[in-house]
Amino acid sequence: MTKAMDEFEALLNESFEMDTPEEGTVVKGKVIAVEAGQAIIDVGYKMEGRVELKEFADPGESPKIEVGDEVEVFLRQVENARGEAVISREMARREEAWDRLEKAYAAEERVEGAIFGRVKGGFTVDLGGAVAFLPGSQVDVRPVRDAGPLMGLKQPFQILKMDRRRGNIVVSRRAILEESRAEQRAEVIGNLTEGQTVDGVVKNITEYGAFVDLGGVDGLLHVTDMAWRRVNHPSEILAIGETIKVQVIKINKETHRISLGMKQLQEDPWDLVGAKYPLSSVHSGRVTNITDYGAFVELEPGVEGLVHVSEMSWTKKNVHPGKIVSTSQEVEVMVLEIDSAKRRVSLGLKQTMRNPWEVFAETHPEGTEVEGEVKNITEFGLFVGLPGDIDGMVHLSDLSWDQRGEEAIQDYRKGDVVQAVVSEVDVEKERISLSIKNVGGDKFAEAVGGVKRGSIVTVNVTSIEEGGIEVEYEGMKSFIRRSDLSRDRAEQRPERFSVGDKVDVRITNVDAKAHRLGVSIKAREIAEEKEAVQQYGSSDSGASLGDILGAALKGDDE
Repeated sequence: MTKAMDEFEALLNESFEMDTPEEGTVVKGKVIAVEAGQAIIDVGYKMEGRVELKEFADPGESPKIEVGDEVEVFLRQVENARGEAVISREMARREEAWDRLEKAYAAEERVEGAIFGRVKGGFTVDLGGAVAFLPGSQVDVRPVRDAGPLMGLKQPFQILKMDRRRGNIVVSRRAILEESRAEQRAEVIGNLTEGQTVDGVVKNITEYGAFVDLGGVDGLLHVTDMAWRRVNHPSEILAIGETIKVQVIKINKETHRISLGMKQLQEDPWDLVGAKYPLSSVHSGRVTNITDYGAFVELEPGVEGLVHVSEMSWTKKNVHPGKIVSTSQEVEVMVLEIDSAKRRVSLGLKQTMRNPWEVFAETHPEGTEVEGEVKNITEFGLFVGLPGDIDGMVHLSDLSWDQRGEEAIQDYRKGDVVQAVVSEVDVEKERISLSIKNVGGDKFAEAVGGVKRGSIVTVNVTSIEEGGIEVEYEGMKSFIRRSDLSRDRAEQRPERFSVGDKVDVRITNVDAKAHRLGVSIKAREIAEEKEAVQQYGSSDSGASLGDILGAALKGDDE
């Protein structure tokens, strides 16, 4: 009996090993009942398990399962606490799906799936049992704002990456679209020719242009090809969804890029520019754009000219063009140059106004007295504001007759109002020379009108200095050096004079230009001696100089 029992046990164990499926494998089973939202499945060897009905349904669909159906399930555990097998249809589908997907990935074939959920950075896709990740950037060729209509829809995907060990699959819908799009593009492009006029729908607008759908293929309409005139933003001319006529300018067969133009279908205004805008003619225009080097002025739609900063103002030389004109301002301009090949017109703004230096020269001839504000003080003189928004310069040497220029300029401050005389106007060099010291006429000429070289005049001592004495004649100052104070060396001492003394001097030089009188006491004494010799005798007569001077002095006393 014992032997028979042992044999029976061995057979039993053998049958267990043969018939009992291994945990963690996919096994075949039969649906024996459907109840309470579950399917009861017999997986052999009197083992039954339960599977939720939803595991038999594809995303968004109802389960398709009936009693008697044969299904594959994943055996997770042979027996649980209730004595049932723990089985999963979902896990069986996943295993089956992974096998199928790996083959498709290796063969670079498309796989079918349905988007069923949204996760961070993208969506989840059911690939018939295996869950894949669809990044947001791979949904469509353009960013998709609302993926709602795509949910639950069976459609093809391309596997980009898969890792069974980690359970990762990354798929793309975009790759499929691009492939079919490329085929469509090739077909549409094949029917297009450069120079052809076609209808298109504005699909997208950017700062630099608009993308136009030509029936399955997009072309770029650059902002510079929209109109002959300057267009600041494409939205000024176009609206999304609008149907427009465009010309195919260029087709790049390699990149499949299509360049389009609208202005090419309109008349080029440049064809008439030469006849319409002759040189030196004056026209009214509108400022469209301001740069560091000038301002663009629209003469008519499509024809713009540049007013270079150097042609903007007679007087404002180092000023930004934006300080002289403003955008949209209507201005009068003169045509200076036309280059039809380069489609350039050079315009002048200042040429429509008179040269202020010419006007000043006409209204203020040399010798005219003017009044102005000191605008600037430099090491070589003063700049004085004059009518017409121009400046005149008073050189250091024209500030004063009595003081050195460096001293005289110390008396002036920015903003002082000064009187000056126009000395010279150079229109070409745009220079006006002024003189402050000549205001009120030539006082020197008036004062020394009757005086010439050799005249004896009486002067007043105004200052005693180490090197000599300063004297004044009719408001004109002169300086007598120590060596000119006397012919007698012992008397050549400035200290023997006092301020206020009256002294007779001989005029040695009259410099009308520099307004200087050269005077000398020594020269007067020598002249008097000569005169005395001539009057009272000669050196040949034997009379001594002392006798002659004595007689002369005696004559003076009498």
